[in-house]
Amino acid sequence: MFSPEVLSNLIIFVPTIFAFLLIFADKTAVEFMRVWTLVGTAITFALSVALLGTYAPADGGIQQVVAKEWISSWNIYYRIGYDGISLTLVVLTGFVFLISMLASWGIEKHVKGYLILFLILETGVMGVFFALDFFLFYVFWEVMLLPMYFLIGIWGGPRREYAAIKFFLYTLAGGVLMLIAMLMYFFASASHTGNGVGSFNLLELAKWAAQGNVFSPGLQVAGFILLFIGFAIKVPTFPFHTWLPDAHVEAPTPISMILAGVLLKLGGYGIIRIAYPLCPYGAQYASYALVAIGVVSIVYGAFAALAQTDFKRMVAYSSVSHMGYVLLGIAVWKINEVTGAAEGANYWLMGMSGAMFQMIAHGVSSPGMFFCVGVIYDRVHHRDLNQFGGLAGLMPRYSGMAAVIFFAGLGLPGLCGFIGEVFVVLSAWNFSKTLAIVSASGVILTAGYILWALQRVYLGPAYKGPHPEAITPMNSREQAIGWALIVPCFALGVYPNFVFDYTDKPMAKLVRSLDEGYQNTPKPHGDVQTTQK
Repeated sequence: MFSPEVLSNLIIFVPTIFAFLLIFADKTAVEFMRVWTLVGTAITFALSVALLGTYAPADGGIQQVVAKEWISSWNIYYRIGYDGISLTLVVLTGFVFLISMLASWGIEKHVKGYLILFLILETGVMGVFFALDFFLFYVFWEVMLLPMYFLIGIWGGPRREYAAIKFFLYTLAGGVLMLIAMLMYFFASASHTGNGVGSFNLLELAKWAAQGNVFSPGLQVAGFILLFIGFAIKVPTFPFHTWLPDAHVEAPTPISMILAGVLLKLGGYGIIRIAYPLCPYGAQYASYALVAIGVVSIVYGAFAALAQTDFKRMVAYSSVSHMGYVLLGIAVWKINEVTGAAEGANYWLMGMSGAMFQMIAHGVSSPGMFFCVGVIYDRVHHRDLNQFGGLAGLMPRYSGMAAVIFFAGLGLPGLCGFIGEVFVVLSAWNFSKTLAIVSASGVILTAGYILWALQRVYLGPAYKGPHPEAITPMNSREQAIGWALIVPCFALGVYPNFVFDYTDKPMAKLVRSLDEGYQNTPKPHGDVQTTQK
């Protein structure tokens, strides 16, 4: 019905169109506005699935590029396109926003403003995944900042202003570092564009980085540090994670679902799409530090989750731990000291693929865990793990759904959380056996805090906490959300090729390009010297 180029633009801007038309709605027509927004997110998700059907996985490259001149004097283009990496995240985004909109039915305050910001946020996220111009990428990245700030600051919990400002400052700081790196590459590329003006074209910049004779090692190291910190804040990895627990605890349940399911993936995507391709030498230079940060994030996040008595804060720290596997899988790039080429390139490819799968799996299980917390919080208005107990007898269907979703987060074989973690740990073994063993301990710690939480909340004596009279079975809307989350947990766990079929070829192409870029970059004195082919 639509060409892939048209579909791409519709996916980005349909939420904004729905948000604009929502301005003219009567603010008292609350039910209509909710249904209208649900239709907008449903259409966006349907379009993303339709676009998935147009993708040719065997190609592995960026497809259906749209490039329209935007600010010609600075070589800035509206340039969008997609490959299997970005497309799987686009589908995940459409899905998470759809179920989060269903979970937003309980929002009663300033409904019109909430829904408009909700839809604008979706446009910002979709734009990031499609953008192939660094300037456009930065614009969409910043577009996400304000809606999320207000969604936490207005509709959040008692400490919402503090959490919103902390989120804003951390994300803004990361954006400034990204802006500096973007300008560095823009001016460094000026001598290679033909017109004396630098380029923001991410495809061109990555190609020049792979050639090795455009961007100096010093530029790549400095650029990578700036970009990594900017994206690591969003992942978030230790020690840039401290904004996350506060933001999650204070945000309303549907916004926590979006934050965990989609916004954290933007950091991992930025590292894969921008930081590594533009700075292959810098990425390899920092590889051991990145692996160490990933391992520390896994272990620290798990121990922090074990220490929590707030149900939602425990789930928030679990995200720090699970996203540590993403950084670990991306970073296990080991160079042979003799040849200078990637050592065990297949292990590195396994790590990259595992990191990508972990992002998708966490994008399903983590919103599910936050939803489960929200279901019971809406009834008893507290999250104290020590005051729960016996919910399985009072809410058996809810407890069964929660068990499946939490087991998916635990990494139980047959569910979505297992594949990515195993791939990442196996790939880390080639890089450092010690760090691989430490990272594997995260699986045990994860089982510890999740099983302990399930025991305290759903098992044991009958519930004796506040508002026991409010504990009622799940309604049909909540059950629909629960089933919508459980199905992909099983589907991805049983048949991981739902993701790998789309990401394997782009990842293999990226690994070859990065290795080529590192080998072609002239090494400073003292570095491993390689033989040019």
